[in-house]
Amino acid sequence: MNDSPPKTIVAEERKAYYEQISHLNLTPLWESLHALVPREPKSPCLPAIWRYRDIRPHLMRAGDLISAEEAVRRVLILENPGLPGNSSITQSMYAGLQLIMPGEIAPSHRHVQSALRFIVDGRGAYTTVGGERTTMYPGDFIITPSWDWHDHGNEGIEGVTEPVVWMDGLDIPLLRFFDAGFAENDDRKAQQVQRPEGNSYARFGYNMAPVRHSHSSATSPIFSYPYSRSREALHILQRQEAVDAWQGYKLRYTNPVTGGYPMPTIATFLQLLPAGFRGKPHRSTDGAVYCVVEGRGTAHIGDQSFAFEPQDIFVVPSWAKSRLDAQDDVVLFSFSDRPVQDAMHVLREAFLDE
Repeated sequence: MNDSPPKTIVAEERKAYYEQISHLNLTPLWESLHALVPREPKSPCLPAIWRYRDIRPHLMRAGDLISAEEAVRRVLILENPGLPGNSSITQSMYAGLQLIMPGEIAPSHRHVQSALRFIVDGRGAYTTVGGERTTMYPGDFIITPSWDWHDHGNEGIEGVTEPVVWMDGLDIPLLRFFDAGFAENDDRKAQQVQRPEGNSYARFGYNMAPVRHSHSSATSPIFSYPYSRSREALHILQRQEAVDAWQGYKLRYTNPVTGGYPMPTIATFLQLLPAGFRGKPHRSTDGAVYCVVEGRGTAHIGDQSFAFEPQDIFVVPSWAKSRLDAQDDVVLFSFSDRPVQDAMHVLREAFLDE
């Protein structure tokens, strides 16, 4: 004989109990344990693609509606459809497309959020970081370290001026999670250039470093990684090495002083998928953002497939099964929160056969 009270009575008693303890700002773990400690990641982030040919007219319209100086940064945020209102492309990363028109200056400011710029469209704009200027070309990867002054401008090059667009990637959601965000506007519109262009690359970009250098930041002392040099490395690997069945030819950008990641919270990669490549599936806990530099192909993410072309951007959520196919030779830039997961010893990857 079962003397236990009916389930409906138990449920009513528990509900009353939960309401009673809620006034003390208490909640029962057993009601949410499986969501808090899941068997595997179940990210609210969704696979998505942003096609540049569709976005560019809206960027140019923004250029008509608001100046770079008025906006401070004229950016259209790439907001993940599974994270509405969060200004996030993954749970930990922010991404946007920034436009600077000929003759404009995006005024100098600084913030504790680390930022990357990956140049998508146009050439001749510049960014000045910590007193050194670099000219931007498509495919260049540029770093704005935490709390460094930076401004952007577009003076053109070789007599040509055109709109320039780049992808911004920042650790804004991470800093927001820690409630550690600070920012400051400069009293100057643009910084005074203190070092000639290319100075940091000359000091640290050739597998050498000044004997008495004093760089102690966690961020790479190189803040501009030219696409021409990175692409050459991939080209040589394609000629000399067998292709990886999952990732093609994939290289990690590094901090030349430490050999580690170029930014303390963001990892960056460049990879080449040869024409006809049909990748095997892979999954990783670091959800990644991809920008297509060259070629056409298809990203298979979860149960969705996205055909991509140059300048498109797509996102692979944490632990989503994904694989990549290439119609032509494809070059992809990508970034993620891998350094943070590595530091916490929680990064997991799986390279699958099916």
